[in-house]
Amino acid sequence: MTTSHPSITEIQAAIVTELSAIADWDLRYQRIIQFGREMPAIDPQYQTETNKVQGCQSQVWMHAELTPEGTMQLYADSDALIVRGLVALLLKVYQHQPPSAIMIEPLTFFDALEMGAHLSMTRKNGLAAMVKQIKQYAFVFQMMQAR
Repeated sequence: MTTSHPSITEIQAAIVTELSAIADWDLRYQRIIQFGREMPAIDPQYQTETNKVQGCQSQVWMHAELTPEGTMQLYADSDALIVRGLVALLLKVYQHQPPSAIMIEPLTFFDALEMGAHLSMTRKNGLAAMVKQIKQYAFVFQMMQAR
């Protein structure tokens, strides 16, 4: 049974549309934080050293599973509000996507929204580490599917 989900490109376009409509960056940050508040908390069993994303200034935990439909189910959380919001955006983009799509589709919405100009270097590095972790999960799952 396969359920149809919007593509990574479609999801990113929707995020860009929504956040572009908020011109004031303080309000945009508030919306990003709201995304984080709306994200379900990660199960405490996944808040382990093994699931900590290396390279993040804040604590970020991430866990992924391959669903029977062949898509990725992601679980994540952070102890910092803005980072939790960024994590929520990444999960919006990558949740329920096949590993092959995650491996090839570029992450474009951060550049489209010029978020790099509004994030500290440590936040940008942490974001890159989170994306790298998701892509590593996707790579492993893609290898498992190829067997």
